[in-house]
Amino acid sequence: MPGPSNTVLPAPHSDPTLNAQSGLPLPLGVHSREGGLNFAVFSRNANTVWLELYDDEADAVPVHRFELIPVRHRTGDIWHIWVDGLEPGQLYGYRADGPYAPQEGHRFNPDKLLIDPYATAVTHLDTWDFEDALGYDPDASVRDRSRSTTSNTETTPKCVVTRRRTGWERTRPLRHDWSETIIYELHVRGFTEHPSADVDHPGTYRGLIERIPYLKDLGVTAVELMPVQEFNEHELSRVNPHTGEPLRNYWGYNPAAFMAPNGSYAHDGQCGEQVCEFREMVQAFHEADIEVFLDVVFNHTAEGNELGPTFSWRGLDNRIYYLLDEDARFYKDYTGTGNTLKADHPVVRDLILDALRYWVVEMRVDGFRFDLASVLGRDEDGRLLADPPLLDRIANDPVLRDTKMVAEAWDAAGAYQVGAFHDRWSEWNGRFRDDVRRFWRGDAGMLGDFASRIAGSSDLYGNAEKGPDSSVNYVTSHDGFTLNDLVSYERKHNCPNGEFNRDGTEANYSRNYGVEGPTDDPEIEAVRTRQVKNFLLTLLLSHGVPMLLGGDEFRRTQFGNNNAYCQDNETGWWIWDRQEEHAEIHRFVRELIAARKAYSPLQHSGFYSDETLRWVGPEGKPPKWDEPEARAVGCYLPAEESLAVLLLFNAGTEVTAFELPALRDNRKWAQKADTAQPSPDDIHPVGEAPPVAPQDHYTAAARSSVVLIGVNPI
Repeated sequence: MPGPSNTVLPAPHSDPTLNAQSGLPLPLGVHSREGGLNFAVFSRNANTVWLELYDDEADAVPVHRFELIPVRHRTGDIWHIWVDGLEPGQLYGYRADGPYAPQEGHRFNPDKLLIDPYATAVTHLDTWDFEDALGYDPDASVRDRSRSTTSNTETTPKCVVTRRRTGWERTRPLRHDWSETIIYELHVRGFTEHPSADVDHPGTYRGLIERIPYLKDLGVTAVELMPVQEFNEHELSRVNPHTGEPLRNYWGYNPAAFMAPNGSYAHDGQCGEQVCEFREMVQAFHEADIEVFLDVVFNHTAEGNELGPTFSWRGLDNRIYYLLDEDARFYKDYTGTGNTLKADHPVVRDLILDALRYWVVEMRVDGFRFDLASVLGRDEDGRLLADPPLLDRIANDPVLRDTKMVAEAWDAAGAYQVGAFHDRWSEWNGRFRDDVRRFWRGDAGMLGDFASRIAGSSDLYGNAEKGPDSSVNYVTSHDGFTLNDLVSYERKHNCPNGEFNRDGTEANYSRNYGVEGPTDDPEIEAVRTRQVKNFLLTLLLSHGVPMLLGGDEFRRTQFGNNNAYCQDNETGWWIWDRQEEHAEIHRFVRELIAARKAYSPLQHSGFYSDETLRWVGPEGKPPKWDEPEARAVGCYLPAEESLAVLLLFNAGTEVTAFELPALRDNRKWAQKADTAQPSPDDIHPVGEAPPVAPQDHYTAAARSSVVLIGVNPI
């Protein structure tokens, strides 16, 4: 057993009335027990751990400090203490001392206040400064940097003890079937921060509640929230080179506490109020019959590489929590952020599972999208495992069995597992995004791939354990161009990010149709509008689970920025004035969602068979799959009941006449949608589609999509 620490810390403003006992090692985190609070934290390699209690988020000195003595307060690798009389609302933090030996992977520093990995809330500081949290002396040599003695106590958030909500048990997960799910991806602040959102609580969980009627009217069944796990919005030191505006960590893909909802999204305060307001938001969505998914980041943390701050995991046990290089001073980086969480370690696996259970049991969320999920399948040496233990545990966890799981099935180190991820997961289908973009751009040889994507991607998910519901289809997401920008820019315009336009993907598969960016040319705008509708129709009527990037329903723009992670401004916000400006697109999306829900052939379970789907070329014969210049195809979904559906796609630059299949029982073809028609004839409400004439063929305009339905004559 390591000996006691020789570190001398500033004396606290001690409260002599506090009574403490050894406490219990489980559960980890803080829990009310017998009139007090039980604290438990993991560290295998620490010599000494201190628990500090605070009265205020910016206090430099605690009101009380407890040194945890191994013989009394340690069970195995868990340090624990029970303190009488404490209640929810108490602020606290940890310090840990042990070897500072980076070459061995140890980076203990008792001068750094540490966030509990199991904290369910942390105070939110606009002055959160990662510079004060550096665990090494930045003025020492690069190779032999000594341990920093700078205090971060005033500039690092304190943990907040939260309480369970009474009466919360009546709010249950909705458990919509995957086949009924339509996802809307949004950013909590960006959705309502702009004045045009016209809400009383802009940029907050409550602001989002105010906008639920809009989402309900649109018809989506789930919202996917970009990261709400607590993060430091002020960690960036760069400015916009054009305006001098400080850049912020707007998206939040750099977590500082896995179980704590972001305090800056709360309206009434950040000392536990964020937990209450998040729960209110989930309950309001559930009352509107809309599920809540979280975009979660468990592949890395905000502590970064060897030059990053020490504020939690690194200071508690660096060797346990992170994948280290052979030279343990450095970190393996499969995420592009500087570090990689050691997801193959049992302690880390438990932390991730406990976090998922917390969000499901205590916060009532319905699903998760896992950022760079392939990282979670790597072992300590960075190799992709055939049966990753963490993924298997999540898949078989009894608490999480009814929770929807979506994987971003790749990482920043070359893994690409779309179609091959763990069977329990659905996946962001990156192949759908790329193939659909390339087809509508007019690339040669895309007919077969396009057909596979709209039919559920059986080439990717056709094994015994998967199905079309495994494919989360999307054309755009937060990561890349918006749909408006996909048809308006051929190059990324990321210079405002302060990275010399080097960030963001080059593989956009976009087209501007003659002018880079906005234009007043009516012909170019007409083509762009038609292409926007083509993408939306393809997405919302394809087999699989559609995900709509929020704002695409009214052509939200990021002005050509395809990586707006640091743009907490009008580039990243929803500008609701565009809803009125592009009302025809909004209406088009709403009617498409209604059609998806109403037409039974579009709700087919499992993959289509030869009896439930027939591909047709313009001449009524099988398509010419091997013809590189073929850019038109029809998808015929016959039905035994009164309704049949025919989808016609023409990505060519010439009009194409399609022969129409003959219908049985005197049914007639009616035009549900035609993206070449002006609004409101571009799409008709359910039950109001007019018959087409003649009935034996239909001429699809250049770059257009058509939906015909076979109905009984009135």
